[in-house]
Amino acid sequence: MDHLLPAASWLTALAAVVSAIACVGAGRAVPWQGAQTSLIMAAAMVVAAVTDGDATTGLVLGVVLLLSAMLGTVGVRGTPSAASCCHRALVSVVMAVCAFESASTDETPAVGAGSHGGHGLDGLLSVLVTAGVIGVVLWTVAAEWLRARSPHSRTARLLAVESWAMAGSVAVMGVGF
Repeated sequence: MDHLLPAASWLTALAAVVSAIACVGAGRAVPWQGAQTSLIMAAAMVVAAVTDGDATTGLVLGVVLLLSAMLGTVGVRGTPSAASCCHRALVSVVMAVCAFESASTDETPAVGAGSHGGHGLDGLLSVLVTAGVIGVVLWTVAAEWLRARSPHSRTARLLAVESWAMAGSVAVMGVGF
């Protein structure tokens, strides 16, 4: 993602890796659909941090993240883990939109809050990324509020770490590009 500042891209990758480790650590509490989404997000963010962020890389990462998000919700309807799988899928979609946004422009914007593009496809994707980041953070806060009302097991703590790391990853991505 050529829009991410170098430090922000590595921070995003680190948060995604922490999220994936917590997801894997939760074991059987996370179905394969959610686990693959978490692992794909981490791999994609590491690739984004390592590569130069050209348009082709952004496009490929966006497609992979979008496909992973779709696969991440297959067959989970009505299960206890449906909400967390949908949360992971939303994070993956936001990351995909950010990857598409980076592929839609060749220029690197200035650092700061006003760095989002404002015209055409780039502007629309920036609005979608911002709305997605806000949605993910609000979902994470609501899930944490609900989780605080239930017993705290090791798995619940790992899932909380995963959720907050995902939210942190997309928040850094949303601010850093």
